[in-house]
Amino acid sequence: MFPAPRNTDPTQDLATTQAQATAQAPAPAPAPAPAPKRPDPARRSERSRQAVLGATRELVSEVGYAKLSIEAIAARAGVGKQTIYRWWRSKGAVVFDAFLALSEEAGGVRLPDTGDIEADLRTVLRATVAEFADPAFEAPIRALNLEIAADPELATQYRERLAAPVDEAKRERLRSAQRAGQIRADADLDLTLELLYAPLYQRWLLRLGPLTDEYADTLVAHVLRAVRPGP
Repeated sequence: MFPAPRNTDPTQDLATTQAQATAQAPAPAPAPAPAPKRPDPARRSERSRQAVLGATRELVSEVGYAKLSIEAIAARAGVGKQTIYRWWRSKGAVVFDAFLALSEEAGGVRLPDTGDIEADLRTVLRATVAEFADPAFEAPIRALNLEIAADPELATQYRERLAAPVDEAKRERLRSAQRAGQIRADADLDLTLELLYAPLYQRWLLRLGPLTDEYADTLVAHVLRAVRPGP
């Protein structure tokens, strides 16, 4: 027998060699799965903080301030007790921030400005009377006042973070009334606010009498009589 003729086409030899190499090469390893994204610590921290504030508002309405505890807040919020103490140094500080958050969520303090200062002040003082008459609001705020009286640091936070912005919004409404000629230009606006709110606050704090819309309207009438421009 004669041997088979040898293939002299070099391109065919190269193709055969590449095919054999490909068949013998191991299959490529699958690409590694992407690593799972790590949770954002800042976002997780804010969720925990909001959970604590929400749990505090719920519990203080359910059990009252006296029976409220850091342990109960932590359990309701699903966080560790040390998480709470990392952000707040006392139960009163947690309660204060819980109610401050409500004001921030509402978009801050906005007083009505219809152009009639007497009508607007009646609206605002009646709303204050209604808050003090609401058990869900009155009980924790009364207890918080006791904490503020006994804790100078908490009192400073209250003045700077809550009272000051609220009072400035009230003063701005009185300034608008001054520009409209409804209040004397030389009226002491800080004293005017004290005359409006101090009697109401004292009646509420010491339980000296009922808080009614009629009482609020009478306060407004008496104070405006003292600060309106003369004839």
